[in-house]
Amino acid sequence: MNKIISIAPGRTCLFGDHQDYLGLPIIACAISKHIKLTAIENGLRTFNINKPDINKKRIINIDEDIVDLEKGDHILYTLKVLKKYGCIPNRGYNIEITGNLPINAGTSSSSALVISWANFLIEAFGITKKVTPELISQIAYESEVLEQGAPGGMMDHYSIGVGKVVYINTSEPFSCNIIRTELNGLISGVSGVPKETVGLLAEVKGNTLKAVDIVTKTFKDFNLNKAEIEDLDKYSNCLPTEYVPYFNAAIKNHYYTKKALIEFNKETLNLKRIGELMNGHHTVLRDLLKITVPRIDDMIEAALKAGAYGAKIVGSGGGGSIVVIAEPGKEAPIVEAILKAGAIESYPVSVDSGARILERSKTINIEN
Repeated sequence: MNKIISIAPGRTCLFGDHQDYLGLPIIACAISKHIKLTAIENGLRTFNINKPDINKKRIINIDEDIVDLEKGDHILYTLKVLKKYGCIPNRGYNIEITGNLPINAGTSSSSALVISWANFLIEAFGITKKVTPELISQIAYESEVLEQGAPGGMMDHYSIGVGKVVYINTSEPFSCNIIRTELNGLISGVSGVPKETVGLLAEVKGNTLKAVDIVTKTFKDFNLNKAEIEDLDKYSNCLPTEYVPYFNAAIKNHYYTKKALIEFNKETLNLKRIGELMNGHHTVLRDLLKITVPRIDDMIEAALKAGAYGAKIVGSGGGGSIVVIAEPGKEAPIVEAILKAGAIESYPVSVDSGARILERSKTINIEN
């Protein structure tokens, strides 16, 4: 019997939250918290899936047609997409899915699940295209976003699928490039306040796109990718008052991402400078997009007072987690401060190498 172990990390966004759906760039990284999928061939025609961490089980008959899917059923949506790539299951597996990646905390546990599942299916049954981290990321994006009509972008899937620290250019032509500069001193803090991905993300995305559309129609030479902070007053004057913060946030967040990329392209990373830019980015997310909550604000304030160089909310907002930059080796007092400020979890994290097959082997049945 075949045994396959597929593992996928979470991700944290360093720069570029609420940017990928605008075609603007992102700097993100995979982190050392994972979803782990262990599959053992069972000689049946079913996938028997057990998620002991959340006490859920399900059985999927591999011979049944995939129809009438519900949004959020990432397992079946991924199966549906992979069939288009020639991945046709022909034997069953007993599958256990576990992890130490917090759920609904802004570190992309759902995308990690999709990618670990897709990687397993491809390893077990193959596809008609050459398998690359980028292809697996694209398949996961199709499964979770395009097929389900979700409001998110590509950041989660490419950060997890490709791994390391990545610069993702979401405009055409799309590209995802690994940043080779070593990054240490990362801390994650989980607020325990569930993030509001769908509603909040849809609201911010909708208002920002409306603002950009108005400016584009008013100024024929406007290019969102080339707009600078100095141009804000000129462009904002044509906007209804309620759209101004969203437009300004898009331009300012892009500014901080561009400045951060300059730093990441240097031979030695200046963590203090990265922290300053991160703080500026968070101020935009907090004050213009208003995606934070009091506990997140308390955690960030505590981290900075304890000596962190920078800190920001991660992901769509409304709760979730924060990412912190600190001097490597001096994370402990910052972790303690974040916990005292109300976090349910906080810990140092390292940059992860990305989604991968951890093991493929033959199991031996021993009969007494």
